Amino acid sequence: MKIRKLFKFENAHIVRNCTSSRCSQSIHGHSYRVELFLISDSLDRGEMVYDFGLTKLYIKELIDSFDHAITLWKGDDPGYLADMKKWSKRWVEIPVNPSAEQFSRLFFLMIDRVLRLSIMKNGEGSVKVDSVIVHETDTGYALCERDDAYSEALGKIDLKDVIFSEGVVQEWSDPKMWDNILNDKKIENPIII
Repeated sequence: MKIRKLFKFENAHIVRNCTSSRCSQSIHGHSYRVELFLISDSLDRGEMVYDFGLTKLYIKELIDSFDHAITLWKGDDPGYLADMKKWSKRWVEIPVNPSAEQFSRLFFLMIDRVLRLSIMKNGEGSVKVDSVIVHETDTGYALCERDDAYSEALGKIDLKDVIFSEGVVQEWSDPKMWDNILNDKKIENPIII
């Protein structure tokens, strides 16, 4: 069975080396919509694949880290990166160009890791990420499935190369959240939210 959960965030970026000069040479923003599709071969005690309330914890918090922030590509010009970090309180640096395609892969990997680390408390089965769709505009989106997320041909994404600014980290319910995820610390889902 498959379920879908929708998330939204506002974000600015530059997509270097793309065809459009507006996108590759100017900071611009989008109202992103992220559709997360989860699958399982069984249902929990509430007869659900995964309680939507649980997605409001780590998953929503990670996606919300990109809200009202600028996403920076680690490979961009060092001067540009330094200026953006100097003048923006909320920024995220990622190891790939911040296109919709790469956002969908990044979110897939982040959420996949959260689910893998989660200790389920309500009889959930083998809940997995099926796919992630990132809508950059009303007319365009990127769809990432498991093979895409882990494809080195599409550009390796090492989650250890994702850096959240102190302004983002300060807003988390647990400032060590990302470090814990990177260090494979188990996440104990609550019994009741």
